[in-house]
Amino acid sequence: MSDSPLAKLSIVIPVAANETEQQNLLADLKGCDAEIIPSTDTSRASSLNLGAAEASGEWLWFLHADSRINPDNIRALGQSLEQSPAALHYFDLAFDLPFLRFNAVGANLRSRLLGLPFGDQGLCIKKSLFESLDGYPEDCPYGEDLLFVWQARLAGVRLQRIPSKLLTSGRKYQQHGWLRLSLLYQWRWIKLSLAPFLKLLNRRIRGLYD
Repeated sequence: MSDSPLAKLSIVIPVAANETEQQNLLADLKGCDAEIIPSTDTSRASSLNLGAAEASGEWLWFLHADSRINPDNIRALGQSLEQSPAALHYFDLAFDLPFLRFNAVGANLRSRLLGLPFGDQGLCIKKSLFESLDGYPEDCPYGEDLLFVWQARLAGVRLQRIPSKLLTSGRKYQQHGWLRLSLLYQWRWIKLSLAPFLKLLNRRIRGLYD
């Protein structure tokens, strides 16, 4: 068996009831040797955790059902895992609709400058490390991916950017309105980040005095 991390990869795809978007993603992954686990449960967080529990691979790659994958994504992921095996890995974000390019720029700046990637950026992590972080929090109505990133950061896990663009669907912006959804997402990530940010800041201040 190959020593490449890609040979020990499990891909977890949370799928909502009656969702069909994953069919395009599954077609993209048809030539991939990784274990592929579509997972459906009562919420996205529980679907992610259920799929992770079923996974037999050493690495867990969490993909949204409306993501699209290309060979460059997979090649870049393998390189990143080899270089930084103890990190939480994430991709640059791109949308399939041109009018959302500024949203993608904002998301990528937030990820690089603040260390806060979202779930549609294809989070990937060792299964043992994922389990030590207790997985995705299931007691929140939204933002489980961001809260998981905060759990990792508070535990001292380094974030590793993968220099490859992961394409995701912009259909929600079409359905609910660009301005309304953009403002909602901004409000949500700031609201969810306040408590863990203060906790991290307090730790760093105490560390300076200690």
